[in-house]
Amino acid sequence: MPDTTSPPQAAAPVRRSARVLLLGTDASLLLFRGYLDPARPDAGHCWFTPGGSVDDGESLREAAARELAEETGLRAAPEELGPLVARTSGYAELPWASGMFEDVFFLHRVAPYTVDTSGFKEHENASVTGHRWWPVNDLATTGETVFPYGLPPLLAGLLDGRTPSVPVQLPWHH
Repeated sequence: MPDTTSPPQAAAPVRRSARVLLLGTDASLLLFRGYLDPARPDAGHCWFTPGGSVDDGESLREAAARELAEETGLRAAPEELGPLVARTSGYAELPWASGMFEDVFFLHRVAPYTVDTSGFKEHENASVTGHRWWPVNDLATTGETVFPYGLPPLLAGLLDGRTPSVPVQLPWHH
């Protein structure tokens, strides 16, 4: 029987993801709603930030800007994105990959706008069921599953003008 108390050590993440905390000037955060397990829609849903995989040769900022354009229609040059404010990482066994995963989160402030998801890839169209601008205060009290964990205190600090000097380490969600 394999040891399940600690994950195997990995030299590098099997997947790096660059994500964006798209924070509205009205103290709202854009989140997508999707299935926890697209193969089993009855397993429920969760809310998550725009973003996705970093392509080979692409910087984290470049990936975040590309994903933002593809998933929300908002075009921003990589250097226009705000600071890297958070990270989360951990081990996961998913149907398509197992190992260490790492997500990084850039802050970007905008006036809320009508989101354009026409750039979604096929798998995103199949698994994302909606989106909304969440009032940040509601995130602290919702019973909904929101990834990454630990967003409400981070967002409260960002709204109060407290940008961390180094990215905050958020809890892993798998």
